[in-house]
Amino acid sequence: MSQVEIHGYAIVSDNECIADASGHTPEVLRNEADWAYFQAELNKSAVIVLGRLGHEANANPKGRLRMILSSSSPGLERRADGWWWHPGKLSWAEAISTVLPAGGRVAVPGGRQVFDLFLDIGYDAFHLTRAEGTHVPDGVPVFSECRASRNAETILSERGLVPGERRVLDPASRVTLAIWRPSDGNS
Repeated sequence: MSQVEIHGYAIVSDNECIADASGHTPEVLRNEADWAYFQAELNKSAVIVLGRLGHEANANPKGRLRMILSSSSPGLERRADGWWWHPGKLSWAEAISTVLPAGGRVAVPGGRQVFDLFLDIGYDAFHLTRAEGTHVPDGVPVFSECRASRNAETILSERGLVPGERRVLDPASRVTLAIWRPSDGNS
C-alpha cells in the first residue's frame, strides 16, 4: 500500500469538549484563526474522514473527497457525496487502499467516535487546538477516555505521541495549538 499520513484535528475546551450536549460546535469553540488554520490543512489533504453526523452538519462547498463512517454502509461504498465506510465490516487498510490507492494525507476532524477509532489505527499527527478559558457544560469530549477526568494530552501521550512547540493562533482569544507526533519520529 502507498504511504498514507493520518492527521487528526480538534479544538477543545478546558473540560476536553469538542461539542455541546446536542453534538454541535458551540460558539466558545469557534475561532477565525483556528478555522483558517484548519481550512489550510484540509487543502493539503487527499481525503477527509468524519462521522455521519459531522458530514450531515457540515456542507462541503469545496467538494473535498470525504470518507464517512456509518453503520449503514455494507463495508465500503461510493455514494454521490463520498465514500461510506463501516469499520466493523472492512478494515482501515482495505478501505483506504481503495479510496487512496496512490496514498496521501488523511484529515480526521472527528467526532469523538472517529477520534477514538483512529487512536487505535494510529495518528501520524494530531493537531490539538485549545480554546483556553472555555467550558462546555455537559459537552462531548474529544476522546471517550476523557470522561474519566483525563485530558487529551494524557491520552495522546499514552499512545506514544509527543507535542511539538505550542503556538498561539489567536492571542486575544487565548487559542493555542500543539501538534502531537509519534515519539519515535516515524510518521
